[in-house]
Amino acid sequence: MVHDAIDVAGKLAAFTERWSPKVVARLNDYEIKVVKLEGEFVWHKHDDTDELFLVVAGDLTIRMRDGDVRLGPGQLFVVPKGVEHCPVAGSGEVHALLVEPVGVVNTGDAGGPMTAGYDDSLS
Repeated sequence: MVHDAIDVAGKLAAFTERWSPKVVARLNDYEIKVVKLEGEFVWHKHDDTDELFLVVAGDLTIRMRDGDVRLGPGQLFVVPKGVEHCPVAGSGEVHALLVEPVGVVNTGDAGGPMTAGYDDSLS
């Protein structure tokens, strides 16, 4: 078995797509994903799971119907399951790490053109 550290910055440098999470590791029934964000996403929710956002670079606002949470590098927030939210990148590109159960779709219940396909090419 090979034991190598995962270089998060290196994984983020390996792609350019926005709003398209890439699996970089697995932890039990969870996936660790990296993602690049720019602009505003869609309002959506995940009925069956919480969603963890950890900002690596940039500034991210997670809008929720009852208030916003602003995150900078090194800060994280867990959106509780069933809470409608809309991630919005500050000026410029945001790099983030997500922790979610296997099979979570990025647009949750909203669907639509911003729905990303499953991508584990960096794991």
